[in-house]
Amino acid sequence: MNRKLVSFDWAMKKILRQKANFVILEGFLTELLKFDVKIQEVLESEANQETEDDKFNRVDLLAKNEKEELILIEVQHNSEIDYFHRMLYGSSKLITEYMKKGKGYGRVKKVYSVNIVYFALGQGEDYIYYGKTEFKGLHEKDDLLEPSNRQQEDFKIENVSDIYPEYYLLRVNQFNDIAKNTLDEWIYFLKNEEIESNFKAKGLNEAKETLDMLKLDDKERSIYKRREENKLYKESLLYTAEQKGLKKGIKKGIRKGREEGKKEGKIEGKIEGKKEGKIEGKIEIAKVSLQQNIEIETISLITGLSVEEIKRLL
Repeated sequence: MNRKLVSFDWAMKKILRQKANFVILEGFLTELLKFDVKIQEVLESEANQETEDDKFNRVDLLAKNEKEELILIEVQHNSEIDYFHRMLYGSSKLITEYMKKGKGYGRVKKVYSVNIVYFALGQGEDYIYYGKTEFKGLHEKDDLLEPSNRQQEDFKIENVSDIYPEYYLLRVNQFNDIAKNTLDEWIYFLKNEEIESNFKAKGLNEAKETLDMLKLDDKERSIYKRREENKLYKESLLYTAEQKGLKKGIKKGIRKGREEGKKEGKIEGKIEGKKEGKIEGKIEIAKVSLQQNIEIETISLITGLSVEEIKRLL
């Protein structure tokens, strides 16, 4: 029987920052990035400071490898409609933060942005996505802009994309629990907080030994369990509020269509109902969040409602 392990985001905050446990992070990143990763140190910056406000379990870990490249790992449990923008902001901020004054642009650090999300972000069938920057010709098909020989030599690059941030997006809840390769074994752990006995991915054996919840002392185990219970409770509240608002809005829209008495009116009413439902859902989420004393700015990020609209709900 598999033992329950502590979640990856908890481990990043409490355990994986220790140099003795870098092998776990190195294993995960090696499987994901497809090249050997050796972590030199875990850095502290404005991008990964821990705060007293842990309502939304957002955990960042910033590491530097032997090549002086920066690797930002972010775990997000709660839905953020602007999360794509957040990914761009996070990588851009790292670039400027670690750009030394008086140095040329050639000193810009390479950034890998690893994003582990537990909500339905965007539209797509896959559970792992990868993005990078390339320059393609508009007139010549298959024409990819490449660095000159001098640029390759001076900046130690093979492609222009080697300069720009690269993004990895893991939509964990989309995973079907069937591990077809070693990276899938890591996704299985991220989703289920368990590691099967036959898994062979790099770092997982060490993770199994280190992240065993039974090894936590009584105080840490109590804090961890309470945190997990709170997370599930909040997710349940937000889901209930969203569904309640959606049903309310759809009923309102369908009723509007019936009142118009025409087929076109019914169709338009249903479409309008869906729109109304989304709005009502956001309002219900905002109301529940306010009852939980969540900051207005955070609620605005989650729902897309303006700060002024949320204040009016008070």
